Amino acid sequence: MAHEKKTHPFHLVNPSPWPFVGAIGALIFAIGLVLLIHHHGPYVLGMGLIIVLFTMAGWWRDVIRESEDKATYTPPVQVGLRVGMALFITSEVMFFVAFFWAFFNASLFPTEATGGVWPPKGIHPLNPFEYPYFNTLVLLLSGTTITWAHHALIANQNKDVLKGIGLTILLGLLFTSIQAYEYVHATFAFKGGIYPSTFYMATGFHGAHVIVGTIFLMVCWGRARLGQFTPDRHVGFEAAAWYWHFVDVVWLFLFVSIYWWGSGL
Repeated sequence: MAHEKKTHPFHLVNPSPWPFVGAIGALIFAIGLVLLIHHHGPYVLGMGLIIVLFTMAGWWRDVIRESEDKATYTPPVQVGLRVGMALFITSEVMFFVAFFWAFFNASLFPTEATGGVWPPKGIHPLNPFEYPYFNTLVLLLSGTTITWAHHALIANQNKDVLKGIGLTILLGLLFTSIQAYEYVHATFAFKGGIYPSTFYMATGFHGAHVIVGTIFLMVCWGRARLGQFTPDRHVGFEAAAWYWHFVDVVWLFLFVSIYWWGSGL
């Protein structure tokens, strides 16, 4: 009945508890992080993380349910969602602009604190043509598999969609595992000066995006398996694919500038 009374093609969101619950969870998470930094244990942090994850699951469930209603996700609504995702990715790009700015400011104009050279004295950068180069190939390959899945979805070939998304997820997990191994065996710590802090901030923030993108694709794989995507209705998958390509492109800049050029090779 509610849809029959609509006189516009837009979606007015129903009242939801998730913004309030998510805000409470984020506040508890932030307080817990401060307490953890001051060695008061991880319990508050864990509680906040559980609330945040619960909010994510519940909110995502509601959005998926809304997307299954053709009367709700009209063409103008889908356009709005695509524009929103594009603007979100643009905002994420600005974060990396700040990190790159800090890195290039320190590397192009080395100060007395770094010994007047870059990389700073006492810093032994990672070899860019070992694990970082392999991870570059992994992400580039993942970009092709998610594109394959997208084309298969448009062609209504659901088996290939599942294969493409599944391979992308596996490649994302492989990338994260290799980066974790790389961090464990690095010879410098986060507090070791301007080089380690900018290195870990930029690459670690990207690594967090890879984890988020992998979870995003896992949800899309489950939805594709349930047949919730069609050739003309798959905004959720498009958002995940755009996000993953953004992750790929940012890594190329990280590899060339921070790993390769920044290592002094």
